[in-house]
Amino acid sequence: MTHIADAAGHAESPTNPAGRQTRRAALATVLMGVSAVVAWQLTPTQRLSAVHGDFNLDTAVPKAFGDWQLDTTAVGGIVNPQQEELLKRLYSQILTRTYVNSQGQRVMLSIAYGNDQRDGLQLHYPEICYPAQGFRLASNRKVDLQLAGLVIPARRLETVLGEQRYEPVTYWTVIGETAVRGGTDKKIAEMRYGFRGVIPDGLLFRVSSIDRDTAAAYALQDQFSTELLTAVPVAVRGRIAGVDHIG
Repeated sequence: MTHIADAAGHAESPTNPAGRQTRRAALATVLMGVSAVVAWQLTPTQRLSAVHGDFNLDTAVPKAFGDWQLDTTAVGGIVNPQQEELLKRLYSQILTRTYVNSQGQRVMLSIAYGNDQRDGLQLHYPEICYPAQGFRLASNRKVDLQLAGLVIPARRLETVLGEQRYEPVTYWTVIGETAVRGGTDKKIAEMRYGFRGVIPDGLLFRVSSIDRDTAAAYALQDQFSTELLTAVPVAVRGRIAGVDHIG
C-alpha cells in the first residue's frame, strides 16, 4: 500500500486523514496565536487627550468675541431627546450656543468633543442627524475653508424643514491633531494613531444659520468662525481646528 510522508517524516495513509487533520489543527492554533499577538501589539493604549491635557469647551470658547455675543433670548433648536441622550454617552462634552451680532444676525454653534472617538463621530454627522430630525438634505459638498489663516477641510450642507426653515450648515471634524472631512479620511487618521498605539480624541465643529440665501449664510458662518478662531488662544485653536493646520 502506498503511503504519503508528512513534513516530519511520518507516513500517512490516504484512507486515514487523521494525520492531515492534526497538522491543520496545529497550524490553525499557531496562526491564531500569531494573530492574537499582532492584535495585542496594535491595540492603542495611550489616550491623546491625556497628552493634550484638560479641555473645557464651556470656558475655552468665549461667550463674546469680535462683533458676537451670546444670545440669551435664543430658543433651543429642534432636538430629538433620544438622540441627545445618545450623544451624551458618545461625547464627553457638548457645547451648544446661539450668538448674535450688532446687526441682529444669528449663528448657531455646536461643538461635540470626545476623548475616545474612534468610532463615534461618524454616526452623528449633520448629514445623518438632520434628516433624522425631519430635515430634507438639499445638498452636501466638500469645501476647503480659509479661516483665520488656516485651511480647514470641511463640508457644507443645505437643509430644509417643511419648506419653512432653511438652515445652511458648515462643519468639520478633528481627529487627534488633524482636521478631516470624515468618512475615509477619518478612518485613515484613526489608523495612523492606532499604529502608534495612541487613542485619538475627536471633535465635531458645526455652525448653522436660518437663511433662505445660502451664499449669504455661508459668508456669515465664515465670518463668525474666523472671529471665533482668532479670539481663542492658539492651543484652543489647535484643538478646534486641528493643530496640523496651525503655523
